[in-house]
Amino acid sequence: MATSFSSTAHTTPILQFRANHSKSLPFLSVSCSEKSPSARLIACSLRSDKLRLGTGVSLSGGPVVKRLLQKRLVIRSATIEEIEAEKSAIESDVKSKMEKTIETLRTSFNSIRTGKANVAMLDKIEVEYYGSPVSLKSIAQISTPDGSSLLLQPFDKSSLKAIEKAIVSSDLGLTPNNDGDVIRLSLPPLTSDRRKDLAKVVAKQTEEGKVALRNIRRDALKSYDKLEKEKKLSEDNVKDLSSDLQKVIDVYMKKVEELGKQKEKELMKV
Repeated sequence: MATSFSSTAHTTPILQFRANHSKSLPFLSVSCSEKSPSARLIACSLRSDKLRLGTGVSLSGGPVVKRLLQKRLVIRSATIEEIEAEKSAIESDVKSKMEKTIETLRTSFNSIRTGKANVAMLDKIEVEYYGSPVSLKSIAQISTPDGSSLLLQPFDKSSLKAIEKAIVSSDLGLTPNNDGDVIRLSLPPLTSDRRKDLAKVVAKQTEEGKVALRNIRRDALKSYDKLEKEKKLSEDNVKDLSSDLQKVIDVYMKKVEELGKQKEKELMKV
């Protein structure tokens, strides 16, 4: 950043400096002429007989500028490239977390039983296998012989008891039939009361998904505020980025609502 000072005996001292972006100082009146998209030459007329520019640096009116003012005056603001880099990093993190939220919600909905047998109903079940919890689908082959039953064939028959226990302990409300080789699960028709109960579960999980999205937005806004305090972003930058963030949030909120409505329709099908 180039800095120069000029003064005459009969004029107010002039301070000139080059910066990435114009930045007004509380004791200066500033006029600017743009030289390029990323740099501006700013002429600042000092309106006081004695003004303090920083620690140990002051200016007195008159034709002589004190020697201390020969020191370079540095005013640093983020370049357009830096702003875009910060924005891109935060937006990428936000979208990644929101996609995970949608995927988690979809998995939760798949595990809620509807009128038809679906292997995804067992996605959330974990089995205690040799002292460690593992997913059921990792230790057994699961199929749907028909629309009202599931067939589980474990890769290791010694895990049958553990699988049976895990199913009984789950909230599926199903009774496993273990014949020593495979486990069969019969799905009785859903009653009207059961459908209503499951619809409440769907509504609860939908709201939890929205809360997760709001928390992601809150963390992103904190990141923007931190950058503003560090002088990497201006107040206007933060306002623009916050507005863009809200648009992204709105898109994912709509996805959550659509998933919830779709699941409720499946539950209400007779």
